[in-house]
Amino acid sequence: MQVHIMFFGQLTDITGTQELVLHDIYDTNTLQETLHELYPALANAKYAIAMNKKTIQGNSMFSGDSTIALLPPFSGG
Repeated sequence: MQVHIMFFGQLTDITGTQELVLHDIYDTNTLQETLHELYPALANAKYAIAMNKKTIQGNSMFSGDSTIALLPPFSGG
């Protein structure tokens, strides 16, 4: 299974990229563990996870090829 990850805002500064593709990632817990190994500073960052354009909470399983967005906190109005 392939997971396409998009980073936004300050998260692109941490990762040095706007997009990343990972293989053999089946849930959000594994995704976060893998990303924190690749980018240790990401473990200290606050962000929401959206899967296929829907914000998710807790551990969620991926179905098929998924598009994941890591979204930093938003401010303003």
